[in-house]
Amino acid sequence: QEQLVESGGGLVHTGGSLTLSCLASGFSLSSGLMSWYRQAPGKERQLIASISSSGTPNYIDSIQGRFTISRDNAKNTVWLEMNNLQPDDTAVYYCKRWSQPSLWGQGTQVTVSS
Repeated sequence: QEQLVESGGGLVHTGGSLTLSCLASGFSLSSGLMSWYRQAPGKERQLIASISSSGTPNYIDSIQGRFTISRDNAKNTVWLEMNNLQPDDTAVYYCKRWSQPSLWGQGTQVTVSS
């Protein structure tokens, strides 16, 4: 069974850091675009970062310079390192595989207290 499992969320204070992990099982992560999304309360799910199979990252402006997406295909894992977290970063964070059929993880909650 193909799965993506996110972990690493939690409660931090403003300015804190967290690193999220997305572990793939049942398939190889070696090819294809992977992304992190987030969904804040009452808002739509938003694409925030992507990484190509070769490791080229892309970010939305609001996280540029604070978040880093990375991947290790041998470990079948994608990470999102988040620094200088702000209350507006509070959301459920999801990873997604774009190659068909697309696949989502179950999400991990990140809460940033002011």
